[in-house]
Amino acid sequence: MGSVALRWSELDRAQLKRHLPEAVVIIPVGAIEQHGPHLPTSTDALIAEAVAGSAATAAAGRSGRPLIVAPTVAFGASDHHLAYGGTLSLSPETLLAVICDLFRSIAAQGGQRAVLLNGHGGNVGVCHAAAAAGSTRFGLSLAHLDYWRLAGTEGEPPVPGHAGEFETSMVMAVRPDLVRPREPRAQVPETPAIAGVDLHSEIVWRRIDGFTDRPELAEAGAGKRRLENIVNRTADRLVELASVL
Repeated sequence: MGSVALRWSELDRAQLKRHLPEAVVIIPVGAIEQHGPHLPTSTDALIAEAVAGSAATAAAGRSGRPLIVAPTVAFGASDHHLAYGGTLSLSPETLLAVICDLFRSIAAQGGQRAVLLNGHGGNVGVCHAAAAAGSTRFGLSLAHLDYWRLAGTEGEPPVPGHAGEFETSMVMAVRPDLVRPREPRAQVPETPAIAGVDLHSEIVWRRIDGFTDRPELAEAGAGKRRLENIVNRTADRLVELASVL
């Protein structure tokens, strides 16, 4: 069976039945949540879908297995953004159930392997738990990756922040028409960080007004370079995963 990149939503049932036993299904997972006054609420879903689709295409000739990109799970675990408005959130428990049901569906139709490609920090723990649960419940070989962790060139932030310079540049690369004017911040609020510790605090979110660092410094060129780098690295991971899942 040839190595190709396919879209689940564009295939019919006979094609899926033929491809699924050998394929790797890629499930982008995003969020619909506020991203400050300058980015669309679909930012995380847009980026996850763009990375998944482009990486699958880039990996197709090398993967050794068909790569099937599933429709994006647009809603994520975003309760911490509800206070700002503009957010449609699933509870972590509901998101976990949704992803596990998708795994169940894949397994019931002969699929054997899948990758969660996550675009939202609030989904990290859920995606990890879902991959672990799906592998034991449904006998699937599963993997989970967060796209921004593949951006780690020197000088890049280890994580994208939220609606700051990093994510703003990425949206400028994917959908520049959705980026709104960005006013310079008179003072950039500090985000507390403790090495090796994940901090969750409503007080911190309110202190930074729901978005981090300096979005006004974002440039389309930087976003395009980042996107290309992340897509290439994700494609490499998909090739590796196709050989081990």
